[in-house]
Amino acid sequence: MTERAIPPTAATAPPAISPATPRERFIAALERRPLKGRVPHFELVFFLTMEVFGKVHPNHRQYHQWDQMSPQEQNLHILDMARLYIDTAERFEHSAILLHPNPNKLDVVCRLIDKVRELSGDRYFLMLHGDATFSIPSGEQMMAFCARLYDEPEKVHQDAATRLAKVLERAEKLQRHGGLDGLALCSDYCFNTGPFLPPAMFSEFITPYLKELIAGYRQMNFYTIKHTDGNIMPIIEDLLSCRPHALHSLDPQGGVDIAEVKRKYGDRVCLIGNVNCGLMDTGTDEEVIAFASYALKHGMPGGGYIFSTSNCIYTGMRLSRYELILDVWRREGNYV
Repeated sequence: MTERAIPPTAATAPPAISPATPRERFIAALERRPLKGRVPHFELVFFLTMEVFGKVHPNHRQYHQWDQMSPQEQNLHILDMARLYIDTAERFEHSAILLHPNPNKLDVVCRLIDKVRELSGDRYFLMLHGDATFSIPSGEQMMAFCARLYDEPEKVHQDAATRLAKVLERAEKLQRHGGLDGLALCSDYCFNTGPFLPPAMFSEFITPYLKELIAGYRQMNFYTIKHTDGNIMPIIEDLLSCRPHALHSLDPQGGVDIAEVKRKYGDRVCLIGNVNCGLMDTGTDEEVIAFASYALKHGMPGGGYIFSTSNCIYTGMRLSRYELILDVWRREGNYV
């Protein structure tokens, strides 16, 4: 994996390349290398598998009796999950697959990675969830969590360090197993109005642990994509100081403008997303097309952009709306 502390200037930038596989194109975008051809595309989750393939998404299945299954039943379940992820990637031209193993046991995770690689080789970039940092608490837990920040901050730091150690230990096992390319860090930090913690408290309770987490992943040669919805602008410098390879989802419903982020930070991080999920439900076709076009127009220049919605293809979204933005991507998302 190649890391560049300082991006090349226009005068010294390497020539655009045409990687052979979707995985290679995805990695080139994460490394902010100029590309030829289609902009890479993926979604954190594609939940419309019933509509497209007649199968429930693995994340929505219940396997409380996994340990009671026969080896043959377990193998069939893993095979079914692997095929569904690959079929989704092939159908919608995804460059990467975020696996949601079910059950989320390490042995199942490793067997699923192996099965996807067996069936598709190195065609797709494979990743798993891998965050350890505190996210927005649920409504029931919010008051208690906030009280702890003031009443027992040292215990909160201890909890953060414990969570970090457990996640890095698991990642080391995954690295030794092989087959995985990266981790998606999916702790949400922000509402549409801003982060759930004031920036100073975010810098104290989140940033150090996110920085150590990403540094650990980089040492293991994993790529990292930091996801959070909402208005990240008050904490974006903190996020970038942790050196993720990419930021997702650049949420326009939180007032995040990809043109501004690209102009200010596009030389430091790959950008993913910004196609308005809310409008894909409530807007007109023309509004959806305009948002997809805007994201491509401002995300693409110079490389370092991956086309995506501002969240995921969630249950209840009209498939036709997703296909609509893919039409825009195929028409306008091409480097020359």
